[in-house]
Amino acid sequence: MLRKRSSVIAAVMLLLLPLVLGACTAKKQAAPVISEPYKRSEFMLGTICTLSIYNKGKKKVLQKGFDRIARTEKQATLTKAHSELDKINANAGIKPVKVSKDMWPLMEKAMYYSKNSNGAFDMSIGAITNLWKIGLPGARVPAQSEIDQALPLVDYHDVKLDASKRTVYLTKKGMRLDFGGIAKGYIADQVREVFRKNGVNTAIIDLGGNVVVMGSSPAGKNKPWQVGVQDPYGTRGTALGTLPAKNLSVVTAGIYEKYLKANGHTYIYLFNMKTGYPYENSLAGVTIVSPKSVDGDALSNAAFNKGVKGGLAYINNKHQKNIQAVFVTKDKKVYVSNGLKKTFKLTKNSGYKMGDPSKLTANE
Repeated sequence: MLRKRSSVIAAVMLLLLPLVLGACTAKKQAAPVISEPYKRSEFMLGTICTLSIYNKGKKKVLQKGFDRIARTEKQATLTKAHSELDKINANAGIKPVKVSKDMWPLMEKAMYYSKNSNGAFDMSIGAITNLWKIGLPGARVPAQSEIDQALPLVDYHDVKLDASKRTVYLTKKGMRLDFGGIAKGYIADQVREVFRKNGVNTAIIDLGGNVVVMGSSPAGKNKPWQVGVQDPYGTRGTALGTLPAKNLSVVTAGIYEKYLKANGHTYIYLFNMKTGYPYENSLAGVTIVSPKSVDGDALSNAAFNKGVKGGLAYINNKHQKNIQAVFVTKDKKVYVSNGLKKTFKLTKNSGYKMGDPSKLTANE
């Protein structure tokens, strides 16, 4: 189930808007850069995916990109019958399942971030998400007894990876992997590799909000794209701030995405692994800027889980890996990780103000 970053109508939206404001000199092995891209959109991964290529004569590469999306979607989604993820879940507590070479790096990344975040991102969250089904037909608030039964099945320590055999084994019956918090980023990185191998070095890959910018923008010489973080309470296209990006991924998780309204309450799709309920904290959204989209995808979930104070500390420890973050709170404050303090620009008259991390409480 690829839940993240779908284009579901919500009361609050935090989008990533690639704003073309800079330029790129094409590499020798790539075709010349053009100002108007070859562009196509398809409904895939449960959302609108848009690929834009700015290299002359590379229109046919768009199809190769969409083919790559379709290939991995069949492997990694729970909404496709007989996917590799579905086979792993069906054999929980029964036997290990061998996965393809395509999927193995995704398994390893999911395990890495489950460990690295101390479970803030947990690859085995599926037992809980399958109860709620937020963003899918049949979404509901499960009974407390159902949640109590599912919680012991959420523990990445019970997922066994065997690299020598390339197998995955869920040790308890009823366990379920759910890669909705990491698969889109992995797929975006795969599309980028397809583009590179086919002579494309200037492009935008937008998988329903998982944005990857390749090279620099075609509007000037060797200047970065400007990626806008939209005002969560404004009309579509109203950015609260911008940040420069070259060959980077920008991914957001937030309260504006898939949700469930029931009993006068709104439940978001991001889950607290300890309670089995969606999170309710001060955050409206978390944006991760990183070289690889798979990292940004997983980290946006993990950082949201940790809240503003904990999330900032977590991301600041990844500064040397060129990973940064923007946190937007419900009271219209913006906090950025150390590496963005000089480059993130708040839009004039946006109604937001920069927050002071030193004044954050432990619960924020």
